[in-house]
Amino acid sequence: MTVDSATQADLAALLPLMRGYCDFYGASPSDEGLAEMASSLMAAPDSEGMLLVARDDLGTPIGFAVVGWKWSSLRAARVAVMEDLFVDAGARGGGAGQALIEACAERARANGAPCLLWMTAPDNTVAQSVYERAGATGETWLEYELELGG
Repeated sequence: MTVDSATQADLAALLPLMRGYCDFYGASPSDEGLAEMASSLMAAPDSEGMLLVARDDLGTPIGFAVVGWKWSSLRAARVAVMEDLFVDAGARGGGAGQALIEACAERARANGAPCLLWMTAPDNTVAQSVYERAGATGETWLEYELELGG
């Protein structure tokens, strides 16, 4: 298995994985929106955002991670935020999730981030065990969303 930057050649294989991630969280963005987001991340330098892909031994995408950036007053620095992490159900348990986390952390570190942050649903205990094996610790913050319409 390998992890590297996604390219336009990966788009057709990534879209079903991205849809699987959205389905898991009960979200339904358009395929066009997902393709536009993926293409924008593929074209962006790491310092603006990243789309990494985990590939099986045949080079087929089996998972992906999306990383963005935000400023943190608590860190007095720009921190990396892993917005999405997903591995195809048939490939889970093979280390792709941990490999994606490690690759995201390596890229974030190379761009000067003091930490890599991410969230998961409180009941997603399978993912939480992967995160803990990767050395991450959970926090007690609640996330709020304010829909802005449009």
